[in-house]
Amino acid sequence: MDLILCHTTADFDALGAAVGLTCLLPGSKIVLTGGAHPPVRDFLALHRDEYPLIERRSVNPQTIRSITVVDTQKRDRLGKAAEWLDLPSVKEIVVYDHHLGQEGDIPATQLHIASVGACTTLMVEQLQQQQISLTPSQATVMALGIHVDTGSLTYDLSTARDALALAWLMQQGASLPVISTYRDPGLSTQLQQLLTTALQELEYLCLRGYTLAWVTLKTEAFVPGLSGLASQIVELSEIDALLLVNEYPLGEDESRLTVIGRSQIPGVNLNLLFQPFGGGGHSQAASLNLRGVDTQATLEELLEGLKASIPHPLTARDLMSSPVRTILPETTIEEAQRILLRYGHSGLSVVDNQGQLVGIISRRDLDIAFHHGFSHAPVKGYMTINLKTITPDTTLPQIESLMVTYDIGRLPVLADGQLVGIVTRTDVLRELHQNSEEFQNLNPQNSAPSTQHSALNIASRLAPQLWQLLTKASQAAEKRGWHLYLVGGAVRDLLLAETADQLMIKDIDLVVDGFHKSADVGAGVELAKALQELYPAARLEIHGAFQTAALLWHKDAELDSLWVDIATARTEFYPYPAANPEVEASSIRQDLYRRDFTINALALRLTSPRSGELLDFFGGLLDLQAKEIRVLHANSFIEDPTRIYRGVRFAVRFGFDFEPRTEEYIRYAINSGVYDRTAQHNSRTPALQTRLKTELKHILEAPYWKSALQLLDNLQALQCIHHTLSLDAELLRQLWLLERCLHRFDPQLTLVHWQMRLEALIAHLKPKYREKVAKNLQLQEDSIHRLQNLAQAQAEVTELLPQLQCPSQIVQLLKKYDLPMLILIALQSPRSLRKQIWHYLTVLTHIQPILNGNDLKKLGYKPGPQYRQILDDILAATLDRVIINKAEAEEFLMTKYPK
Repeated sequence: MDLILCHTTADFDALGAAVGLTCLLPGSKIVLTGGAHPPVRDFLALHRDEYPLIERRSVNPQTIRSITVVDTQKRDRLGKAAEWLDLPSVKEIVVYDHHLGQEGDIPATQLHIASVGACTTLMVEQLQQQQISLTPSQATVMALGIHVDTGSLTYDLSTARDALALAWLMQQGASLPVISTYRDPGLSTQLQQLLTTALQELEYLCLRGYTLAWVTLKTEAFVPGLSGLASQIVELSEIDALLLVNEYPLGEDESRLTVIGRSQIPGVNLNLLFQPFGGGGHSQAASLNLRGVDTQATLEELLEGLKASIPHPLTARDLMSSPVRTILPETTIEEAQRILLRYGHSGLSVVDNQGQLVGIISRRDLDIAFHHGFSHAPVKGYMTINLKTITPDTTLPQIESLMVTYDIGRLPVLADGQLVGIVTRTDVLRELHQNSEEFQNLNPQNSAPSTQHSALNIASRLAPQLWQLLTKASQAAEKRGWHLYLVGGAVRDLLLAETADQLMIKDIDLVVDGFHKSADVGAGVELAKALQELYPAARLEIHGAFQTAALLWHKDAELDSLWVDIATARTEFYPYPAANPEVEASSIRQDLYRRDFTINALALRLTSPRSGELLDFFGGLLDLQAKEIRVLHANSFIEDPTRIYRGVRFAVRFGFDFEPRTEEYIRYAINSGVYDRTAQHNSRTPALQTRLKTELKHILEAPYWKSALQLLDNLQALQCIHHTLSLDAELLRQLWLLERCLHRFDPQLTLVHWQMRLEALIAHLKPKYREKVAKNLQLQEDSIHRLQNLAQAQAEVTELLPQLQCPSQIVQLLKKYDLPMLILIALQSPRSLRKQIWHYLTVLTHIQPILNGNDLKKLGYKPGPQYRQILDDILAATLDRVIINKAEAEEFLMTKYPK
């Protein structure tokens, strides 16, 4: 017998999952191990005969072959049926569940646990994969399971997978009227009476902006349906969290306690709170049952745990952009519009000469003034002066209330009368509605991510010595009142890590953000100096006018060769395409916005109180999950063409695809001709010169360089090197030959292979372009010289080499060229010439003259300038086989150079 066990007091999700399994396991039977929720009981009163249900007492334990448990991982939730798990005849025990973070004690041979809103969803997905159809009654009960456990897809733990499962069940004939009847059946008469009592006796506590409530209901016996009662209390009382306690007697001297928990507070996990008491459930809904305990003491302990788990609410300090772009009241409308365009803002704060806030002007105000011909008028005539302001400690709920009440799109943040930041409507909406489900999918061990920030346990993912370094850096930043973030590629790689091995990342970027407190543009340098005092083996480098710093370790015993960049949060502006950006102090949000792609615009906060929280303002987590490269804004590639090459590098390295719109932006930027125009009008275009060479180096020295070149060519992006360059069949052949040559003639890697590949690309251009491109990319002098003289050398070898018959003549011609030049010539030559060059490199260059300088001395020849000529003649005679041994060589010598 194959059994499917539902947990005691079965709900619709357990029943729906069990019914789905009977379709996957024909012949299996469902056992309700101990009662059911009232709506489930009422539903089965009419529909029991449509499903293969049997009672526990009718099971012969000796016939059980396999057991599948749904919607729980705990033995004690199976009642007396848990005894069957220990039967020697049971060879297979399978568990299906969707409650993450629980420590199960069922001895399962298979575990299927996933982050979905309903366990039934897992069955639906398997049914779809196996193309198994359902009857309407099966589809209905399974749809009920998903509806009830996800609140009809309104609970935070609901996922897209649940929605897709529901859609498929509707296609299978799920009955909407039946679902409507049992999804929310209302309260029984007894529960309605308890609701009245509960609302009268409810106790409240306000903490950190949230309202907690609790109530103890004493009854004469167990009351079914308390979970529905708890939901009604939360809805009617508009509270954020509830502990509903039901105490009833079991006998004369013992009582039983049932606790139902409900929470709508982001970051609070009732499942974790209830587990130490033997309970469990979801992060927002959990329950527990206890015997013989002190009701009041248990309630107080739960309340203390609940209060301790409530996160500190976000404040304006966490949300605001800082520093704030400000203008004076006398600034013209035209100049204000130019500033908005430069920084991408939707409004500007107006301050007087003393820095006091006097007004705000929005983009709409500026557009209207400009439309009516007042471009030269001062903004003071158009700005809003009746302002609502907040402080850095104003909480998110208070900010939201102000914006809704007064229909305000931006709130200035003032500290001691000074403008220190601004919170916009977009900031609030992002915090309230950004979905973090994708983070949970990437990190299934994290059972309760918050709505905007998700804690990543970087301590367990990084090598201990790296974590210790970051801890010391964060402590130094906190001491100075700053925030510190790990940003960019390191965060991406932590999220993409597939193994449990701790990572030793070689390149780390840190960003200091603290302008609303005390940080200035030198904060990165100050923090780097503080770290160097703790790590004296590190070399400190300070870069550029903006005062960024780097700490470098070289073959350190603990940190190996590590590079740590430390900068203050910045924003940037490109004065013209392909220029170096102009950078200014800004916030972490703006610092991330200036980066290339969403997957690199992620940050992990290292400082308290929310260390480990992930900042994802632009959907980078979704793109990591979808394996897509998405650019942050439409003009990104026009401003900086090296981003195209970085995008290609990431795409090939990680096996990602360009998001379609991003690929359109790439093709538009290349086809627009903007790079040629900017190069003609500006002497310095670093993104087409040194920075482009750096990206080419990263690509051409990587093991995936061939695939990267093919993708660059597909995007027509090789035109960034030169507008005529493409990866045609001839260039592909030459690159293949180049690899053969490098493998054969440079096994010790004495040549710079990535540079040889780049030279081969440039050599494929017409001779008149080669030197210019090499100089534009600022290659080394020997590379420039080679490419400059390649055409002449090629012509000389092409003309003379076929005419030469003697090996000595071939050596005399080719020895004037170094190995890199000969390789480039070979790539450009027909097969016959390549064979001669190959023979020269593999055979002729290894032939030595039969006699050497010591031999000449023994024969009585005085050392002098003639030695060189004598040895050259002996070598030529050896090559041409005029002489083949020492005796013939001495005879040749006496004849040509008599004493």
